[in-house]
Amino acid sequence: MNINDIKFDEQGLVPAIVQDAKSKSVLTLAYMNEESLKKTLEIGETVFFSRSRQELWHKGETSGNTQQVSSIHYDCDEDALLVQVLPAGPACHKGNYTCFTEELTDASFTQKEDRYQILDELQTVLANRKATLPEGSYTSSLFQEGVDRIAKKIGEEAGEVIIAAKNDNPEEIALESADLLFHLLLILTDRDVPLDDVLTVLENRHS
Repeated sequence: MNINDIKFDEQGLVPAIVQDAKSKSVLTLAYMNEESLKKTLEIGETVFFSRSRQELWHKGETSGNTQQVSSIHYDCDEDALLVQVLPAGPACHKGNYTCFTEELTDASFTQKEDRYQILDELQTVLANRKATLPEGSYTSSLFQEGVDRIAKKIGEEAGEVIIAAKNDNPEEIALESADLLFHLLLILTDRDVPLDDVLTVLENRHS
């Protein structure tokens, strides 16, 4: 990456879209100037330029919610950055996993149903739970108990699928399979393995 290629605006800034490198969720939109971009590359964690305070801002310096940089790309016009990170906590100052929690809806929008969209949505929810660990959450408790507990749940749910299959009960098979998929996504999230990696393996096997 050549910083000289980046086209900073008249204020010396470039927008930086921050994305979770694992879940692929967009976490926030911030701004960098040349100094903050160089600092980001130097320390390997996101450093932005605060337009309100007019100063550099090392994300998580006080809260501990740092963002380890995985990669930085710039777009075809060289005037925007995509910063992929491994977050150590919530991205939003309100304590949310992502700053983009509100949905703008319009009756004129036509949405095409994606039957597998739930997997992407569930991945985002699980990444949120891992980052924020809300009290009273089942998934939070499993993340806190660790990989051994999650692995045990996968074994239990796999056994339930087998029993349902032996019972030749389609509804029971569907319900138990859903539980198994949930806990499989849970351990992928815990181990920082994106579902995309699993799908890529399947694609490569059958290409």
